[in-house]
Amino acid sequence: MTGPGRALADAEPLVDRVLTRHRERTVAELLRHIPEQSPPYLYDLAGDYPVRPSKGLRGALCLATCEAFGGRPERALNPAVTVEMFHNAFLIHDDIQDGSELRRGLPTLSAAYGVEVALNVGNATNLLGLRRLMANRRELGGELAWRLFEETELMCRQSLEGQAMEIAWIRDNACDLAPADYYRMCLKKTSWYTFLYPCRAGLLVAEGAHTEATRLDRFGWYLGAAFQIQDDVLNLVGTLADYGKEIAGDLWEGKRTLLLIHLLERCTPAERARTERYLEGTRAQRGPGAAEEVRWLSERLTAYGCVESARAAADGLVAAAEREIAEVMEAAPAPAEPSEEAAEAREFLLALPGFVVTRGR
Repeated sequence: MTGPGRALADAEPLVDRVLTRHRERTVAELLRHIPEQSPPYLYDLAGDYPVRPSKGLRGALCLATCEAFGGRPERALNPAVTVEMFHNAFLIHDDIQDGSELRRGLPTLSAAYGVEVALNVGNATNLLGLRRLMANRRELGGELAWRLFEETELMCRQSLEGQAMEIAWIRDNACDLAPADYYRMCLKKTSWYTFLYPCRAGLLVAEGAHTEATRLDRFGWYLGAAFQIQDDVLNLVGTLADYGKEIAGDLWEGKRTLLLIHLLERCTPAERARTERYLEGTRAQRGPGAAEEVRWLSERLTAYGCVESARAAADGLVAAAEREIAEVMEAAPAPAEPSEEAAEAREFLLALPGFVVTRGR
């Protein structure tokens, strides 16, 4: 087995191959359970975000974790669909809260159909995720289904609390945040539903209701923070064709990224005062006339090395994640009936940290 720290040229095709295979499987199952009969602008739009170009990371991670630890991935399809449903509902609601205009290269549901339609579709998407969660009782048994329900409730609670933190920082114009505040928000908003929950769910399906499902938690926490930092960096310096979302959207929305926190720590008093004045209003209140301020902030972030320091922080988190997954894999018993797919799933988990900080989307 190849260890962590492998060359990107070796890792990227493997990660892409596993993501593609599991995404296709998860999306097909997801679409199969969307009702065909629908009032206008409801279930017919619930499949809109899932079929747009994406990595399908969360569902794929659930399936790959199950496979890597000796389970059959088809038994983890319901949990994989569940996390993808909740993820897409989060995206729909997040786009409403942020006033975002693009998602995966196309207009957001709120931009295309209005807030009222998008809000209802987001709620319907959560409902469909809940239905998949309920189906676990029939397909996996009551005890395991209840464990997955508990994990889902915990994931939703943590994610909502993380979102509330970010909203409060914008609403209250918080300008005295430390990197530790940002990392705590990442743990709740990003790590839980992007990495911790899929890993925990995959382990539970593979090993049963009484397994210790927390042993990948540190791996998931480190990866989630690195993933969020990379997303923040791409939002500033990525390209629209690759990133699929509005470039500098975080600055328009006043999000407290690690880059912005570093800027407020490093800039002059006059620059800090100008930044704080800009951050006082909402995106709607600033209007298109704020474009000059957004350009100025982008320049200041570059001038003070905020992109480089954020990338260095992400690299440190990736190194920690690589150590964690290597230790867990070394301690894990070898599968009773090893298969090529299970070996590839283990390699996928080992390669995933490097992929997180080199992706362009």
